[in-house]
Parts: sequence; structure tokens; C-alpha cells
Amino acid sequence: MPLVRNPILPGFNADPSILRVKDDYYIATSTFEWYPGVQIHHSKDLANWELVTRPLNRKSQLDMRGDPDSCGVWAPCLTHDGEKFYLVYTDVKRKDGFTKDTPNYIVTADRIEGPWSDPYYVNSSGFDPSLFHDDDGKKWFVNMLQDHRRRPRSFAGIRLQQWDHEKGSLVGPIKTIFHGTELDLVEGPHLYKRNGWYYLLTAEGGTAYEHACTLARSREIWGPYELHPQKYIITSKDAPHNALQRAGHGDIVDTPDGKTYIVHLSGRPTTQKRRCVLGRETAIQEAYWADDDWLYVKNGPIPSLFVDLPAARDDTSYWAEKFYTFSAKEGLHKDFQWLRTPDTERIFNVKDGELQLTGRESVGSWFEQALVARRQTHFSYDAETTVSFSPYDERQFAGLTAYYCRFNFFYLTVTAHSDGQRELLILSSEASWPDGNLKFPLADPVKIPQEGKVRLALSIRGKALQFSYALEGEELKNIGPVYDASILSDECGGHQAHGSFTGAFVGVAASDINGTETNASFDYFIYRPVEHESDRYEI
Repeated sequence: MPLVRNPILPGFNADPSILRVKDDYYIATSTFEWYPGVQIHHSKDLANWELVTRPLNRKSQLDMRGDPDSCGVWAPCLTHDGEKFYLVYTDVKRKDGFTKDTPNYIVTADRIEGPWSDPYYVNSSGFDPSLFHDDDGKKWFVNMLQDHRRRPRSFAGIRLQQWDHEKGSLVGPIKTIFHGTELDLVEGPHLYKRNGWYYLLTAEGGTAYEHACTLARSREIWGPYELHPQKYIITSKDAPHNALQRAGHGDIVDTPDGKTYIVHLSGRPTTQKRRCVLGRETAIQEAYWADDDWLYVKNGPIPSLFVDLPAARDDTSYWAEKFYTFSAKEGLHKDFQWLRTPDTERIFNVKDGELQLTGRESVGSWFEQALVARRQTHFSYDAETTVSFSPYDERQFAGLTAYYCRFNFFYLTVTAHSDGQRELLILSSEASWPDGNLKFPLADPVKIPQEGKVRLALSIRGKALQFSYALEGEELKNIGPVYDASILSDECGGHQAHGSFTGAFVGVAASDINGTETNASFDYFIYRPVEHESDRYEI
């Protein structure tokens, strides 16, 4: 079989849940505060994947206005009971402080493309739940339990209760079936059944460099569960020089010919500071069932960078330049997302060959900001757009942004001085953690004519980010200093690696904090991957 390089879903595709229905494979991943919620990719061969839907796409299913950074949709679980698809997800409303607010929901669909149902509310006892369909027809809701009195960590084990889909509620007894290991922070449970054994796969050790997949089993669904001989079937915690770090939070799938694979999240740190600008990505490992009825990862538990898969991967589209145009008929390209709100007409419209943003709150707002962006999926790339924008004071700005969260972003804006003179100004939150303030002094603004389109661009080569601009009829020229793009990473997010969970984006934004809703129009957007010597993994 061909050797395929990990990750199979590059750039911010965390917490994978994998499913096979006949000859079709699906992976659902977390989207956090980015809308629409949950990414579902499809494949026929485990090597080549295509984004087919984001099912949580209307207000009745998901409204994240006010959700803090790295809250929102956590760790979806995608399953199928032979008749329909089930998607379980958490919409985290608060994650910091003495407790978390974690409402859990289930939606269903007959087809993966939808339409997906309105949600059934399940409970709010914990996060990262899954749904297990037993062979007797019963459905089981498997979730971690939070106990805010348990210190220093509130992770209190894995709980099990039956889900009655006809009633739309949990029924019967509830029991904590697994407390995890000394690694702690047990979460992300998935149940499986094979040869009379119930297998419980969990994530432990947090989301940073101690992360791991732990496996346990029992003859009875209620336990007791015994630990795998290795405890952790996937982890990089003892291999600091492995290319795939932060490995954990996995899910298992069997192929039609009886092979077994496990998908898991991982991060590829660069620079001596071990920063994962592409966020947590989805990797895959070949596994096998041994004579002792335990699952082992081939060459594990350390994850492999190259894996035997049923087919080779075609990387043509991965390295191709993406030139996005804006057509009302076709709508916004599926590569793009926005932040938190289901009321899209309040922040953007696609019409007349333009993406029109309505200036709302400031960049980094947790409620309503007009920011439309796509994932950074390469360590080095170029991005470019052209904007039409006529601000009249310094509280109106629009332009091109490389964005992680309100704490970490770079933003080349068309704005105006208090006297109305239009200018270019870079807003940077470089090295702002933990307060999220701009870095002062700002780079000197550049005066530009009061009218006319402005071409905006940025280039990232490894950790070096350089903005440039051009007026109509002119060539691009650099503006501002070279910035450290590696801060657009989990390790530099508002709560560092154990509390920042997304990945870097690049896109366009518009703010009008006067509240006068000034519009900015963008003609196109270019994302151009670049192979660069700085892309090697330097740990």
C-alpha cells in the first residue's frame, strides 16, 4: 500500500470523529467559535478527503455570539445507526474560572449533506460527549463529568447513561465508569464493541504536549474497565523530537477488508519555541488487533509521520493557488468561515461580484464582528485582496488580517486619521498575551488618496510576516516591519496550549465602532501556498 504523509486533514482540524458507512468514510472535527459549526470531510480511501458539509448552519442549531475564544463547538461525535446519522456536539459558553458551561446537543440527518434536524438538548454535565449504538438497539450517551469542587482539575471521570431517541432524553441509571489514569484530564470518550468486549477510548493529559489516547475494556458496558497493557496507545509525550506532537483524542474505524485505523489530533510545532501555527490537525495511524484482543498502533504508541493507506494521496489541489471570486449565485466559497453569528446578513453579503462586509464591532469582539477568513493550511503562503472603503475617522477600519483570536492577530487596515485623511495602518497584537492589547507604538501610518481601491497583501515565510500594499496602477511595496507570525498559535493564544484550541486564519474584516455600519467591498481573495526552507519541523 502507498505511504501517505500525515496529517490527512492539515490546518485546524481537531478532535476527529471517524465513521464508515458502506464504502464511504467521514470525519467530523471541531470548529470552536468559527461558523458554521463542525467540519465533515468525506473520503473513499482514507487518503484523499473533501469537505462536504458544515451541518450546524442555522440559528436554531447554533448561536455562539458571546462565546469566548476557543469556546463554541467542541469535539463532535459522528455516528450512524444503520438508518440515520447522529451528530453530538457541545456549545461551550464558558471555559475559564471555577466551572464550565457546556450544553450538549444531538442532531440527526438521513443524508450526510443534510438537512440536519433541530437539536435535541441532552444535558450540560460535561463536554466532548459521544453516542454509542449497541447491537441490542440501545443508545448510550458517554460523557466526561465536571466537578468544580475537584481541584486542581475539574475532570471527574467518564459517565454513561442511556439515550432514548423517541423520548428525546436521557433515561435510566447513570454511572461513572472510568476515572482515567494518573495522566489526568480524562475526556473525549468513544465506546466500541468487539468479540464480546466493550472498549473505551479516551483522551488524557490535556491538549498540549502530554496529550494521549488511553484504551480500556470491559465485558460489561457498566464496567469495571481494565487498562490496556500500554495504557496509552497513542502519545508523543515521551518523544519530544517526533514530528507529530500533542498526539491524542482519537477514534477508530475498520475498513471493509478488515483493517483497522485510528485517527487522532496532532500538532506540528516549528521554531525553538514549539509553536503550532496550523493548530491541531487530523492524523491517521494503522492499527491491529492482537491475539490478546487488545488494539495496538503499528510502530506505536508514538505516531508515525508516514502511514500505509489503501491509496496514494493527490496533493495537486493542496499546493494549488486558490483564487476566490465572489458570485451571488454561487455564494461564499466553502473554504471560508466567520465568527460566532448565524445572522450572516448583518456582517456580509456576496453580490455584484464583491464580498461586502458591514462594519460592526472591533476585531476580536466575542459578539458581532465582520470577519470572513479561511484556514492557514501551509507554513508559508501569500494572501492578497483589493478593498474599496471610505472611512471618515479612526474608528472605521477594514482590510486584510492574519488572525488567531482577539489576543493574537495582524491587521493591515484602510482607515482614516481623526481629521478624515485616509491612511493605511497596521494593528498588531504581537506578544500581547495575556492582556490582548495592541502592541504600541504602532507602525507609522501611510497616507493614501481619499478615493480609489487599495490592493493589500501579506507574505508569511515560516515565522516571518510582511505586509505590502499598492494603489491603483502601482506595484506592491512593503509596509511596516517584519512581524513574528508564530504567535498565531495555540501556544500564544489567550490561554496558551491548554486553553487555546483553534489555528491561524487569513481573511478580510471590517469594523465601524462608531456604529454607523460603513461598508467595505472586496473584489477577490488569493491564497497561494509556498514551499519554503523554513517549513521543516524545527523542534
